[in-house]
Amino acid sequence: MEMQKDNLQVPSSCPVEANSRIRSIWFALEKVTDPEIPVISVVEMGMIASVRVIDARVVVDMTPTFAGCPALDLIRSDITKAITDAGEPNVEVRIVYDPPWTSDRITEIGRQKLKQFGLSPPRGQCSGGESTSLERVACAYCGSTDTQLESIFGPTLCRSSHYCNACLQPFEHFKEV
Repeated sequence: MEMQKDNLQVPSSCPVEANSRIRSIWFALEKVTDPEIPVISVVEMGMIASVRVIDARVVVDMTPTFAGCPALDLIRSDITKAITDAGEPNVEVRIVYDPPWTSDRITEIGRQKLKQFGLSPPRGQCSGGESTSLERVACAYCGSTDTQLESIFGPTLCRSSHYCNACLQPFEHFKEV
């Protein structure tokens, strides 16, 4: 459930019992977007594993979508700036791999934003260990599954390139992980 505060949405991942300081940090994180998909926040991507205040320091644990993601340093810098701009001068952003990120962590709003951006969102539950096929993914534009895989290697590690036979549009799919 998301809560309202001053016309801003408190992310559902923010603990209900969080104090106002933690909530303001979550608000700041909602403004940090993925540099490769600028319509979706790192919170909506499920990249924020935890937010803690230890003494005077804010510690954010961030789980990258892919271990070799070239945007990690930029995302870490953007997180630090957003939280500093929110009034917290002492920020540490840690990259954590446990638990590993999966595409199951993308919020429903995040999935909708991916589709609006022109990316076919990942399907179903991915953390069960089964690999899902990249064949016949739903088109990001018309929703048809009459699609074909053009290349498993899209412009980034997390995307594959496809073509829709129904609306004749090329599109990218955010891979299930």
